[in-house]
Amino acid sequence: MTDSRATTVEEVPQGDVSLLDHPVAQELLNSAIPARLGYVALDGTPRVTPIWFSWTGEEFVFGAAGGSPKVKALLASPPVAVTIDTETAPYKILLVRGRARVEIVEGVVEEYAEAALRYFGPEQGARFRDHAKSSFTGMARITVKPGWVGLIDFQTRYPSAS
Repeated sequence: MTDSRATTVEEVPQGDVSLLDHPVAQELLNSAIPARLGYVALDGTPRVTPIWFSWTGEEFVFGAAGGSPKVKALLASPPVAVTIDTETAPYKILLVRGRARVEIVEGVVEEYAEAALRYFGPEQGARFRDHAKSSFTGMARITVKPGWVGLIDFQTRYPSAS
């Protein structure tokens, strides 16, 4: 919910999920930049892994091998952080916190197969998608609905000292 005192999108406070509507957030959500998924492993240590994502307009969707250590960890401890960021200045950074929900599906996670088009381009992406659909026997469909959103673009939104 937007702070009623905010008069421009730049004044929307960090943490407000309406930041997902900001043009910089939309640019990152529609980019071919992999997300970084932060979670707590079964041994209690923090992990961050790059991962393809799809954005549905309400939640992130990731695909992973059903029996992977990441999936086992998310089933045991669902709080996660997701970051999508650029590599050149001025840096643009989308920060999201939420809870992972894991569902094991037969075949390939559809959003994962479709993400291949964005990451590889139409021709190679279609080949990858078709291969995945004929090869994968089961995957984990991981969804994260944002509960907290932060945005930094080093032009209108800067990191806070707090």
